[in-house]
Formats: sequence, structure tokens, C-alpha cells
Amino acid sequence: MNKRLIVTFILLSGCMISYSQETKFEYNISLKSPGNPARTYSLQEGDKGILSSEETLPVEIIQTRTGNGAAIKIEVTVTAREKIYYNFEEICRIESFRHNDCQFFLPGFWYHRNLRSPKEAPSFATSDSWQVREDRLSSPLTGIYNEKTHSYYTVARLGPFENESLSAHNSGEVILTGKTSIGFTGFRNIDGSSSLVFGFPYNEAPKTYIRKLTLAPAVKAFEKLEKGESKKLVWEVKKGTAADYSMFIANTWTYAFDTYKPLPVNSRYNTTEAKKILSNFFTESFVGTYDLKYFSGVHLRTDDCISTGSAEVGFVGRVLLNAYNALEYGEQNNIPDLITKANAIFDSYLRHGFTSNGFFREFVDFTHKDETHVYSIRRQSEGAFAILNYLKYERNKGRKHPEWETRIKTLLQNISRLQQTDGSFPRKFDDTFKIEDKTGGSTPSATLPLTMAYSYFKDKKYLETARRTASYLEKEIISKSDYFSSTLDANCEDKEASLYASTAMYYLSLVSSGKEKQHYADLSLKAAYFCLTWYYTWDVPFAQGQMLGDVGLKTRGWGNVSVENNHVDVFIFEFATVLDWLAKQKKEPRFSGFSAVIKSSMLQLMPVKDHMFGIAKVGYYPEVVQHTNWDYGKNGKGFYNDIFAPGWTVASLWQMLSPDRVEKFFK
Repeated sequence: MNKRLIVTFILLSGCMISYSQETKFEYNISLKSPGNPARTYSLQEGDKGILSSEETLPVEIIQTRTGNGAAIKIEVTVTAREKIYYNFEEICRIESFRHNDCQFFLPGFWYHRNLRSPKEAPSFATSDSWQVREDRLSSPLTGIYNEKTHSYYTVARLGPFENESLSAHNSGEVILTGKTSIGFTGFRNIDGSSSLVFGFPYNEAPKTYIRKLTLAPAVKAFEKLEKGESKKLVWEVKKGTAADYSMFIANTWTYAFDTYKPLPVNSRYNTTEAKKILSNFFTESFVGTYDLKYFSGVHLRTDDCISTGSAEVGFVGRVLLNAYNALEYGEQNNIPDLITKANAIFDSYLRHGFTSNGFFREFVDFTHKDETHVYSIRRQSEGAFAILNYLKYERNKGRKHPEWETRIKTLLQNISRLQQTDGSFPRKFDDTFKIEDKTGGSTPSATLPLTMAYSYFKDKKYLETARRTASYLEKEIISKSDYFSSTLDANCEDKEASLYASTAMYYLSLVSSGKEKQHYADLSLKAAYFCLTWYYTWDVPFAQGQMLGDVGLKTRGWGNVSVENNHVDVFIFEFATVLDWLAKQKKEPRFSGFSAVIKSSMLQLMPVKDHMFGIAKVGYYPEVVQHTNWDYGKNGKGFYNDIFAPGWTVASLWQMLSPDRVEKFFK
């Protein structure tokens, strides 16, 4: 058994203080001899910070701690007396934190207890104790929040983060092939008390998550130290208070931003250059052989980018939003080909793109002569969003489209009919209005077109419907810090739910005034912090041979997707604009600073001649960017999945590159 210690810390001045009577620290080191199971040794802290075992070990471990009553820095130096393969673990036991009273946070990966996630993904449904490799996390830290005392602890790993190593296996005990900078962090239930657990190199338990809905046995990595070689490891443990989980998240993101200090990436493209490259997607992906004309943006292969028979209105296809993008760009730059293609898409959807009851035909697979008959509030809303942008643009050009206006009014009437008494919208339904999935996590996607319709048609009924969504979002989503199931290919906590919630409140704020406007801005701010926690504040290291590292990808500014889909992508749309707006509204320069990081970083993988980044065609921006030990079924860390959907990536970046669109619409 490990000896429990109430630890005192040595200040730089040399005096002694007690960090906290509620914390106790334990230490372990595991040593592996190749071909044999590792042995784990409990360590005790002695004079001069020396951590030693009852047995003589071929390693010296010295720990120093500096800081004050709110935060301490822990420095551990591991020095080999002879060649070793080691894994070091430290546990900060918070004895006053009963595990049942606590909520947990692993940025971009774990919120509350991840109980929205299925048991096949990391969640309390599988275990109440989890530790994961740091590159799964948007910031390499863990937080534990005590709902009864309103206090919290975090532990953050401090860099540098320079190296990564390939491993022969995904589970079990693994000796690394080289140096890594990836450690582990997490939380553990020990005799009913919550504990922070952290160490180096990575050690994932009770399971490791290797691909969508696939948990594998635990993995424990061992790094080699030659005789006389040392490794220095640094963490910071911090205590704070917060009125609720939402404020805890806001405080922790602010701390992460200040700790890792992400700066914009040197970008080789300005807005004009980026749009010119992306526009090649419109040129090459157009499919005009079916009754629906579309830009082929889903189910493509990265190695050839050949168009497929799938047309999708929203979500990962974004056909109509890209048609608007192509039309606007074509007219701005006198490109008749893009204008013709865009108008062909709009005309085809006007005539053939709706069901008998007036919903969009969301997803049509012409290759297999099939289409979905279960519809989603998200795709329907994204289609309406695109058309309203198109109609406003056309009106400003002096062109009228009464048929489209009628179509959109019918669609919005259908959407309003689906609204529940609490203001939410069901996630999925059919053409007869039968609800297939009543969960309300996708509700904020509808707020955007409803607010836009109020502005465009000058009809208050749309605003009232949008306000009811805001009431639902405030009561059930934002106040409970419960952002879930906005993405359609997962059932879990996800980035897009918080992004849509923050953006929805931004839209409502633009059409409101006085206290109502301020209230929506406050709600947008709360949701924005959750969304921000999905975005990387640091640069994940890659091993040589992992393409994304070899081309120099910096992960800061990229967002993880969801608990189920553990990769980064460029889903941003209007959120950078929201951050810039909130920065002014709330006088928070961190928001505009991080917006600048996002806007520079997300252009890094732009496929251009001689710099294709593993994509077959210019401007077909990559989607499933696999940055950690997880894959969608192909290739793993440092590469893409072989199938991708550039329809939405192009649309997302285009929206980011058009920051004045929203406010222009509402003027």
C-alpha cells in the first residue's frame, strides 16, 4: 500500500507553507524489463524532495515544489542509474472531495460525467475513474469541481511539448520507439474521494479509446532512459472557487489560455488568396447529371477526390450554402462558370429539392437510388439558413424570388409546427411530422434561420418562435451546462452544440435591444466558454513519419469534435465572428486573441500545387484530421481517414473568411 503524506512545499525563499490540509500525495514508478511484466513501486518523499522506495531502484527521482496557497508548481526529475524503461505516476488525493459530489473536466473530451455518451465511449457508464493521454485534450489538464463546496482543483502539464514516438501496440504495456512529450492526466475514485492523477509517459485506464465506439484494454507506455540520462517533468496544481460548473469551465479555460499563451500561426494566405484556392472546389465538384444539381462534398476519397452521387443539404454536405458562396464569389470576380453552376443548384432545389410536405430532401444518394426519409432539425435549419442568405443577397442585387420565399415560408411553418411546448425542437422526424428523436440538443441550429426570417420577412412570429428556443436553451442547455447531440453522427457531448448555442444567442442579440440584448449576450458568453474548451490551446507533437507532423501542422486553434469522434477539424463558421463580437461586448481581449489564433491556424492545410497535404485536388480542404491515438477506421494519428467531406470544410472556412456577413444581413 502507498504511504499517505500531508505534503509541505518549499518556497523559493526557503520557508515552509502548507498547500492544503485536504490534499495528500502518492507516487508510483513502474519499471519494465523487455519481455517481462512491469513492476510498480510505491514511493515515499524524503529529505530534499527525494522520492524513494523500500527497495533499491536503478533510478533517482527528485521533486521540488514552488508556489503559494492557490497554485504550486511541481518539478520532477527522473535520472537513470542504469538503463531503464519507466512510467511515473503522481496522485493528488483531495480527501474533502467526495467523488459522488464532484463533476469532472478534461478539455475537449470530458464534461460532467460524460453520461450523454454511450457506454462504448469514455463515460461514467463504464467507469468512474479515467486517465487519458494528453494529446486527446485541447489543453493538457484535468479539473475536478465539487458541487457542494463550489471549489475545484486543476492539474496542468507544462511543456515543452516537442516529441512524439511511435508505438508497436495500442494496448497493454508498450515500450516506445523513441522520445515522447505525451504524458497522461485524469481523475480517480479512491475510497470514495476524488483524486487528480497525472504522470509520464502516457498511461490510459481503465480503457483506451482507439476508434469510434471502440474501447480497448488499457495502455501503459514506457520511455527509455540510458544510464545517467534525466527527464524533467513539470505540472501545476491549482485550487479555485466557482459558483457553478459553468463558471468553473470559464475559469479553467481562462487559466489554460493564460498558461499556454497560444499565438497566431504564420499564415501564407490572406482572405483573397484563401478564397481563390477554395473556389476550385466549386469548379471541380459540380455534378449536373441528376434532377438535383450539387457540389459533391460528401463520401469522397482523399486520394482521388472523385465526385460521388451523394447530395446533402446541410451537416457535412452544405450544398446550398456553397451554392451561395459560389454565386457571390463568381459575381465578385466575374467568373461566369461559377455563377451558372450556383444558379443551376438553386433552380434544381427549388423544383426538385422538397418533399410533398415542404421539407428539404436532406440527403439523396443517386448512385444507390436511395435517400433518407428521416429528417433532422439541423439539416433543415442549415438549408433554410443558406437560402435566406441567398435571398437577402439577391434582394440587395435587385433580383426577386417569390417562389423561393414561398418555399422557405412553408419550411419555416413546418419547423414551427415541430416546436415542443418547452421551446425545443426534436432532433429527428419524418415527413408526416412523426418525431423519431425528441432530444433537444440540436435546437439552437433552428434559432439562426428563425431570427434571419424575422429580419428578412419582417414577421414577428419568427422572432417569437426563436425566443422560445432561447428560453429552452437557457433553461435546459446553458444553465445546466449540458451541450449535447448537435452533431448527427454521434450521441454525446459535442463542440457543435455549444457553438450553435453561443451563435444563436449572438443572432438574437443582433435583433434585440436594451436588457434583452444584454441577456442574450450574457448567454452567448456562457456558451462560448464551453465551445472554446474544445479548441486546442497548445501544439500536439507528432512523430516523424506521421504526415501531419512532417508538414508542420500546429494544432492550436483547431477544435476537437466530440466525445465519440476524437479528432480535430475546422468547424468554425460564424464562431470566430462571435468571439470578436463578445471581445468588444464583454471587454475580454482573450476572445479576440484566440479568434486570431483560429483564423490563422485553420488555413494551414490548404491544398495547393506542391503543397497538397495528402489531398488529391486543390481547395478540397481536409476534414477528419487525426491528431491523437484514435482513428475513424483508417490510418491513425498524423493522417486523415480515407473518406472525407470537403463540402462542409469549405463552407466553414468560407464563412470564417466572411466575418461581416451576419451583421450585414441584419442591417
